Amino acid sequence: MPRRVVWYPAGSPAATQLSALPGDLEALPLPAAGVPPPGPDESAAVLVDLTAGDAAVATALATAAPDLPVVALVAPGATPAVPCYAYVGKPAAPDVLAAALRNACDHALARREAAASRRELQELNQIGVSLSAERDTDALLTLILSKAREITQSDAGSIYVVEDAADGTPRLRFKLAQNDSVRVPFTEFTLPIDDAYVLPPGSRFQFNREFDERVGYRSKSMLVVPMTNPQGKVIGALQLINCKRDPAAVFPTPADVLARVIPYPPRFHDLAASLASQAAVALENSRLFQSIQALFEGFVQASVTAIESRDPTTSGHSFRVADFTVALATAVDRADHGAFREVRFSHDEMREIRYASLLHDFGKVGVREEVLVKAKKLPVGQLDMIRQRGEIIRRGLELRHARRKTDWLLQHGREGFGDRVAQWDAELAAVLADLDQHLKAVAAANEPTVMPDDVSASIRDLAVHPYADHLGDSLTLITPEEARILAIPRGSLTPEEYEQIQSHVVHTYQFLKQIPWTKELSRVPEIARSHHEKLNGGGYPDGWRAPDIPVQTRMMTISDIFDALTSRDRPYKPAVPVERALDILAQERRAGALDGDLLQLFIAVRPWERPDRA
Repeated sequence: MPRRVVWYPAGSPAATQLSALPGDLEALPLPAAGVPPPGPDESAAVLVDLTAGDAAVATALATAAPDLPVVALVAPGATPAVPCYAYVGKPAAPDVLAAALRNACDHALARREAAASRRELQELNQIGVSLSAERDTDALLTLILSKAREITQSDAGSIYVVEDAADGTPRLRFKLAQNDSVRVPFTEFTLPIDDAYVLPPGSRFQFNREFDERVGYRSKSMLVVPMTNPQGKVIGALQLINCKRDPAAVFPTPADVLARVIPYPPRFHDLAASLASQAAVALENSRLFQSIQALFEGFVQASVTAIESRDPTTSGHSFRVADFTVALATAVDRADHGAFREVRFSHDEMREIRYASLLHDFGKVGVREEVLVKAKKLPVGQLDMIRQRGEIIRRGLELRHARRKTDWLLQHGREGFGDRVAQWDAELAAVLADLDQHLKAVAAANEPTVMPDDVSASIRDLAVHPYADHLGDSLTLITPEEARILAIPRGSLTPEEYEQIQSHVVHTYQFLKQIPWTKELSRVPEIARSHHEKLNGGGYPDGWRAPDIPVQTRMMTISDIFDALTSRDRPYKPAVPVERALDILAQERRAGALDGDLLQLFIAVRPWERPDRA
């Protein structure tokens, strides 16, 4: 039964009228500090006697507590000047006075509940909007519990969620606790409990007092509701503890709890159930969103691993570039002075930078593997073919030399043969030595080093330097095409192959554009495509200049070059020390290719030395 309190001015004759009231009306003197707010399921009215000087009290209450109805005792036939909820003529019959006071209390309760219902409906709508907008599960659980406690005037509360153990067995995990009265950190049942220490007879549940005793708390009223998803599966539980008359109250001692905590009214049961239902949907959506994120994260990781497995010498490159770029972006985001004091990256923009960095070489899947992993200038096996060709030339020269000896003997006999043989043997030895030198020169030219112009010219000459065999046929050690490849002045790639390598940027953009990115990650393809562009227009594939290159890409470019220089030896180049790599980056900056402010910040941050990379 709702509690009905009848206040009266201290010392007023109205008090004598209240002594005969029935037990459902609780008479109390008005406190000097003002009327305390009623509990959620309580109502109150004031009884004054206008014939005994209580008019000033009634007038003051109309201003100080306009929602508190006043019932006035008046003289028969009088026309009071003070507006009140009801007037009862003196002498008042007890049943008439009781009915007037009940009506006043119930009217006040009905008005307050109507206003509360409107406010709670609005709050539930606002909570629903907030819940649907929150994606982080931990933040979402905090929001759910905070709003549930706020709307039900709860001193404390906790949330449990259902999780699957390693063996697939479902279990209830305690996830979150809040308490206004003690610093804290709790079970899954759906019935409301007026006093957690006094459970209903025959209840299947028990209350564990250990936590209360440990922190000096007292759990009295409790409301626990399940969080059920649209499929009817319970995914968690919302536990609310100690309903407060005054939402701002705190309970320093267990005695305060016993004196001031009230049972949860039925209206709060419905509110908690409604909020728990909304919370379950929001939690399911949050989990689904995180599952999709984890799925995509796994896809990205697997894609990067698969791409880098085509070239084991670059293993880990994309992950390191992502780590370096995110570290540099974090430093930019935190800068409070200098060129980047107004540059800030949101959480989604950080994810965008990370994904673009991880996938910046995704287009290498479209580059032929023999080009991608080409360690020497000549294709694999081509040098062996040239060596075999050299052996054929050697055998042809030796057979030609032997035929010359045979022809002399057949035509001239042994006369003068000895002198001729010595001359011919010397000539053959010189030619074969020359052939050996040419083979060594070819092998040396096949290395991806910087080749001087004179060496390049001598290699090209080999393609037009024929050797005649015993049949009169001529054969060169290398073909013109092989000479062109061997004469590459720097590195191992021909111009055509270099274009193929450069095309990986275009492939990256084309592949990434096929992914239906969310709005928050829509710039990933754009950021990734231009990581080989230079601020001075000297990059590829489009020769963009500074205004066209976003700051996210500029950061990635520095990270990409640094890791390419310092990572382990590659077949076509040795790794260089960090300081040498920074010198090379500084040269690029002076040439106008790299962002100097970002490079300075990169050197200051030194992301390659971060503890989490150890």
